[in-house]
Amino acid sequence: MNIPLVIVLGATALANLAFLVAWWRIRGIYRGRRRPTATELAIGCGVSFLDALGIGSFAPTTAILKLRSDPPDELIPGTLNVGLNAPAAVEVLIFVTAVAVSPLLLTGMVLSAAVGAWLGAGVVSHLSRRTIQLCMGVALLIASGVFAASNLKLLPGGGTAIALLGWKFAFAIAINFVLGALMTVGIGLYAPCMIMLALLGMNPLSAFPIMMGSCGLLQPIASLQFFRSGRFAYGTAIGLAIGGIGGVLIGAFLVKQLPLEALRWLIVGVVLYASTSMLRSYAVGRDRHAAARLDEGKE
Repeated sequence: MNIPLVIVLGATALANLAFLVAWWRIRGIYRGRRRPTATELAIGCGVSFLDALGIGSFAPTTAILKLRSDPPDELIPGTLNVGLNAPAAVEVLIFVTAVAVSPLLLTGMVLSAAVGAWLGAGVVSHLSRRTIQLCMGVALLIASGVFAASNLKLLPGGGTAIALLGWKFAFAIAINFVLGALMTVGIGLYAPCMIMLALLGMNPLSAFPIMMGSCGLLQPIASLQFFRSGRFAYGTAIGLAIGGIGGVLIGAFLVKQLPLEALRWLIVGVVLYASTSMLRSYAVGRDRHAAARLDEGKE
C-alpha cells in the first residue's frame, strides 16, 4: 500500500468534506447574489480548462473578474479559492495517481502548502481593500512576466528526477509552504512551483501531481477561513465551481493538442491590463485616503 499517497488523498477528501459542510451551513446567512450567471459558468470552464493544461487558473480568473468589476476587489482572493476548489479536487483524482513522482515528496509538499494556506487565509481575510489591490496588482504583474518568460524559453527546462533528497527536499517543502500562503492572496501556485522544481532538477511532468495535489488540499482549507469572514462572492464562486469541473474534464480527456504559446501570449496581455487596472485602483484609493487625512487635519 502506498501510504503517503493514501495520506494525501485521505486528507484531500476530508478537507473537501469539511468544505462542503461549511458551505452548506452558511447558505442561509450569506448576504449577496446567490445564483451564478451564464458568463460565470463560462469563465469557470475556460480558466479550469487552462488549469488542466498546466497554465494555471488564478491569474486569468483574477484578470477577468477585474475587467468585469464584479465582484469587488477585496472579495476576489476568497472567490478564487472557494470557486476553483471543486475543479482542483477533480484534477487531484485525475493527475495525482497518473504521473510518476516520489510519494514522500508529494506528501510533504502538499501538506506544507496546506498549512501555509490556512495561516495565509487567516491574514488575508482581515486585509483592507487597498492592501489586497496592491498585492494582487503586483501578483498579476509577476504572473504576466512568468508567462512571457515561458514563451521566450527563459525558464529552466528541468531534469529527469522524480524525487528530491537532502537539502533539496527540505527546500522544496519550505518554498511550497510560502506558495500555499500566497495562494490566498491570489498568487497562483502552478508556475512558481514548476519553476522551483525544474531548478532542482525535477522532471517537469512530475510537477503536475505536486501542483494539483497542493491546490486540491490547500484550497478547501483556505476556504474555511473565507467562509468565516464572508470575504467571497457566493454566486460567482458557484459559477466558477460548476463551469470549472467541465473545463477540467475537457482539458484532461478531450483536448490532445493546443497552441499553448499563443494562449500564453493572449493571457500575458489580459493579465497585464488587469494588473495596471488593479494598481491604478490602489493608487486612487491611496490618494483619496491621503486627501481625507489632510482634510481632517485642517478641521
